[in-house]
Amino acid sequence: MKKIKVPHTLVLLFMMMILALLTTYILPQGSFDTLSENGRDVVVPGSYQTNEESVYLKPWHLLTVVPRALADSQAIIFFIFIIGGALAVVKSTGAINALIGKLLQKFSKTYQWLIFIPMLLFAVASGTIGMAEEYIPFVGVLIAMSLALKLDSITAIGIMVVGYGIGYGTAAINPFTVMIAQDVAQVKPTSGIWYRLVLFAPFFAVGYWHVRSYAIKIKANPKLSLMEGVTSDVLHQEESSYPPLSKVHLLVLAFTVLAIVAIVYGISELSGWHWYLVEIGAVFLGLTLLTMIVTKIKPDKTAATFIVGAAELTGTALLIGFARSIALILEDGQVLHTIVHYLSIPLQQSGAEISSVGMYFIQSVMNFFIPSGSGQAYVTMPLMAPIADLTGVSRQIAVLAYQFGDGFTNMLVPTNAVLMGILGIAGIPYDRWFRFIIGLMIKLWILGAVALIIAVWVGYQ
Repeated sequence: MKKIKVPHTLVLLFMMMILALLTTYILPQGSFDTLSENGRDVVVPGSYQTNEESVYLKPWHLLTVVPRALADSQAIIFFIFIIGGALAVVKSTGAINALIGKLLQKFSKTYQWLIFIPMLLFAVASGTIGMAEEYIPFVGVLIAMSLALKLDSITAIGIMVVGYGIGYGTAAINPFTVMIAQDVAQVKPTSGIWYRLVLFAPFFAVGYWHVRSYAIKIKANPKLSLMEGVTSDVLHQEESSYPPLSKVHLLVLAFTVLAIVAIVYGISELSGWHWYLVEIGAVFLGLTLLTMIVTKIKPDKTAATFIVGAAELTGTALLIGFARSIALILEDGQVLHTIVHYLSIPLQQSGAEISSVGMYFIQSVMNFFIPSGSGQAYVTMPLMAPIADLTGVSRQIAVLAYQFGDGFTNMLVPTNAVLMGILGIAGIPYDRWFRFIIGLMIKLWILGAVALIIAVWVGYQ
């Protein structure tokens, strides 16, 4: 039997763009009324109405939307270019390889700790201060470490993405998702944190077990790797070929850690600095200059290395733009609110338990169309809050269903720019990633449904 060839990820995204365009021809076009709150448009429940005049998107809209989507995603695209250049300069010093060599000496026999500890850190950071794009600099380090342990790129990205997805899904105080959703739903900020903290342990355990089981399987038999046949997984580097950790390496690593600490503080609410991608990119440019100075690399060589590192991520930048194009087509065709409206109708005739699980399903689906966590909260929570009142579900449970739907499916949907950026940098085709993550998603969907039903039973507020 001839093996089915899965198209390139860029081809898959373009096929989804075509499907989105066809959707604008089939579904009625309509919208909710909106109110401006905190600088964002929030929909008014019960105000959906079809448009008197329809918008017809011509077929060549598929071509014009891509440059617009690239422009719309420029912040993360240019951030990725800067990250690629900066890390290429840092890696050229040998500091990262020396660090990996040191870690392998200490943990090569107990490599599961190199899965557990970083995954826990990613999950905690996402669940508290909402980190996501900030993890991109760690992609190369995790891949190098995984390959040295005779694992593969999917294990490395599983550590990162599963950690970040679990963190977002069970977030205690994430300011970009939980806090916004509670504000829109008129729920006291940070309330209900006890149940989210309780849920973190079982959800994290399921995610860790999934990645660990895969790692153990391919370590025993490398041919079972989902990256088998993909040339991006380079030959394993022998432990003995890692350079010794010198004083210069330690200085470079110290500056890198200081940069990361500055970024974490800068994006936190405590600092009041309100940093985001522009400021984070500036920090990595500063790290590049410091690395050049302390290692005495010539400016011309630094510039050439930086450009090569940035150029390697051109494919990743295109994936991000094409992923954003899908949502833009639905917005331009004025069917995004229509999808939300029709998905919410069945909930109004459901009981509390079914309604809570239905909200989880709807939020999971909507994350494909609105991959922005805060954007999804502003569009869906004004609808879910009153529906919760009608069906006997507390608004706190509606917020939890939103969290689950947004956070967990961040690991799956190809419209998530962060996910596609990470996969692009790692050289993992989307179909290979899908085969890895879908088993975990099924477990999380089931576990999430159970958690919501229990929340209804205990009267979670």
